[in-house]
Amino acid sequence: MKTIRVVYISIPRDEARNLSRGIVENRLAACVNIIPKIESYFWWEDKVQFDEESLLIVKTTDAKFNDLMEYVLENHPYELPEIIGLPLVAAFPDYIAYVKTETEKE
Repeated sequence: MKTIRVVYISIPRDEARNLSRGIVENRLAACVNIIPKIESYFWWEDKVQFDEESLLIVKTTDAKFNDLMEYVLENHPYELPEIIGLPLVAAFPDYIAYVKTETEKE
């Protein structure tokens, strides 16, 4: 049985729609939600940085996670993109079935 993952990806706002669409079109996820405006503070190059970004919430399977990560690394503008995959502990069974079905299609 495939386990479902929820993946967080932060991205520049003007890139969010294109990356989301590519992820879904390539069946790397069943669904991507875009939280259009987040503010991020982080360490980079030995100083605290600030950026206005979007957050993608991606619903995929364990089986697709590595392919998703590879796709993001190839298409993301950052040198070190945030790609965090969290296991899904509980969800509506029909939604789990939907994620599995949509990511298995060619």
